[in-house]
Amino acid sequence: MADNIEHVITYWVLWEKFHSPALAGFQVISHWVPFLLFSVYFGGLADRFDCRRVIQAAQALFMLVSVLWGVLFLTGSLQIWQACVLLMLHGVAGSLWGPGEQLMLHDFVGDDELGSAVRLNATFRSLGVLFGPVVGSALLLGLGPTAGIFVNVLFYLPLTIFLFRTRFTGHTRDGGIVRHERVGVLDSLRVLRQVRTNHTLVSMIVLGGLGSFFVGASIQSSMPIFAQDLGAGSAGTAYGILLFANGAGGVLGGLLLEATGWIPATVGAAVVSTFVYGVSTLLFAVTPSYPVAVVLLVIGGVASLAAMSVGQTVVQLLAPPGDRGKVLGVYGVSASGLRFGSGITVGLFGAVVGIHWSLGLSAAALCVGTILAGLPVLRVYRRRS
Repeated sequence: MADNIEHVITYWVLWEKFHSPALAGFQVISHWVPFLLFSVYFGGLADRFDCRRVIQAAQALFMLVSVLWGVLFLTGSLQIWQACVLLMLHGVAGSLWGPGEQLMLHDFVGDDELGSAVRLNATFRSLGVLFGPVVGSALLLGLGPTAGIFVNVLFYLPLTIFLFRTRFTGHTRDGGIVRHERVGVLDSLRVLRQVRTNHTLVSMIVLGGLGSFFVGASIQSSMPIFAQDLGAGSAGTAYGILLFANGAGGVLGGLLLEATGWIPATVGAAVVSTFVYGVSTLLFAVTPSYPVAVVLLVIGGVASLAAMSVGQTVVQLLAPPGDRGKVLGVYGVSASGLRFGSGITVGLFGAVVGIHWSLGLSAAALCVGTILAGLPVLRVYRRRS
């Protein structure tokens, strides 16, 4: 939630001060490119060090960035280059945090309950995404951007303090071995050669990358256009409902799937969930009906959460214990780092053919890619049969 609160406050201040569309585009790039560049390396850090300290380092960086934003707001000295540096540091903190968090989930519950832990974690992350803009707007309007960004630091403290109190390190189920070795970029990339021989792992990584590259964060960024085209009443109200439906699908879907256990942590489930996500996005792009669009966003939110949680679970279960963090880093490169590509497939292409066409064609490409990525898995099942 603190991550999204910072986005609400800083993006508003940056637009008010600079009115720069280029800077607005850089905000998206700076958030996801660190995942693309550093996820494998940070996964290597999580493999070799106490994950509690890795996550706390990321939390400290998050808090430092918020404090620096506040100082620049307070002194009125904010410049574009300073904003770019802070935006990049914020993205680095997110990419550092991810692999260690996933290893901690495995350490908490083990293999048998890992799917449930990943799903609940993703559900409450969706809850933070859903309420972050609400809390951020309240701080922005009630306290102003300077006081609001300083208050945002407090939201990082509960997890930071908790990590001093838990005995789990991310490695206790693997014998508690934490190897304080030097982590090199080439050593971290070694895992890429290992991953390519496991067709199931490759399929999961490809599925995550397909959803990230072709759709990714583009639905949220293009939502004002869809709200205007589908608007029931005022465009502002339509916009809010569409955004809420998209986030609520992830929250409600996670709780529903956890309560019912309808979707198991299998490769087939990941393929089907990704395909449903692609189909619902395609139908959302072409429907002229506002109520249908809201329903499709909820369905897409459920499918997206299911695909992501199942994919992360399968990757963790198949990864070698000593390289689990780096394998999760490879998955993070695909599932998170490639999100910058949706700005090309939907955003830039949409400027040429229209946003409905670009999102529809991107979603269709996701469906086709999902089928192709699932074929090796079907061949494995047939051989086993």
